[in-house]
Amino acid sequence: MTHDVKESFNADSPPAPAALAAKVRTLAPSMTRSMQRVAEAVAGDPAGCAALTVTGLAELTGTSEATVVRTARLLGYPGYRDLRLALAGLAAHQQSGRAPAVTADIAVDDPIADVVTKLAYDEQQTLADTAAGLDTVQLGAAVSAAATARRIDIYGVGASSLVGQDLAQKLLRIGLIAHAHMDPHLAVTNAVQLRSGDVAIAITHSGSTGDVIEPLRVAFDRGATTVAITGRPDGPVSQYADHVLTTSTARESELRPAAMSSRTSQLLVVDCLFIGVAQRTYETAAPALSASYEALAHRHTPRSR
Repeated sequence: MTHDVKESFNADSPPAPAALAAKVRTLAPSMTRSMQRVAEAVAGDPAGCAALTVTGLAELTGTSEATVVRTARLLGYPGYRDLRLALAGLAAHQQSGRAPAVTADIAVDDPIADVVTKLAYDEQQTLADTAAGLDTVQLGAAVSAAATARRIDIYGVGASSLVGQDLAQKLLRIGLIAHAHMDPHLAVTNAVQLRSGDVAIAITHSGSTGDVIEPLRVAFDRGATTVAITGRPDGPVSQYADHVLTTSTARESELRPAAMSSRTSQLLVVDCLFIGVAQRTYETAAPALSASYEALAHRHTPRSR
């Protein structure tokens, strides 16, 4: 199996209107400040921006027409006209009765009831954004590769390593050979053993975690099918990924760091990946699951005194 190193992330088709706001939130941190102003404007007031020409939006955001067009293309649209159409669709969606957003950050003196409300809203929004922006073609390809893999290696550090462990233990329970590597040295030495027919999965919210990128690069060079689960699809990790699965993230704050907000969307993606694999391997997965449940059943039965 051969690979071509990828230069950058490009959407295969323009995102649907419902996915536009999610894509803005995902890509905004990697944009220049001027492009961020354009992205924030279209996400904050889609109806108003849909009524503007490219010149009008450039004037509104204090940028240039070229910056507006570059922003539209980065968001996955061939040009500004296509972005305007998506903005009109998003505005119509927002006017269809959706509940107003909870926008306040969690404050250090917030009552616990407010903390619950704000966290619940952010979690729901993160899941909705991730679902809207997830490329199901890329997901299906990753599922197909994992379902027939001789071996699956998963790389992640910090909070992402916990997500990797979650995926590995799920795959093990349906009879697949899967290992989650938290130690970067062991990750690389194991990646050296991979070959065509194996799968390597890297989980990194930033898309630039060296301890995750390095084993993925080694796996890529060895001919394994590589998958990146990342919040930055234009980050360095995508250069060594055959398939990129994009996650969204809630707004960061002092009490809600990226490691916390990214975990929710990562868990959704790995659950989708696992369910897809379980569906493809159902004839062997179902008996394996039953056997694991039976093996653990006595641990969940109260002991008689």
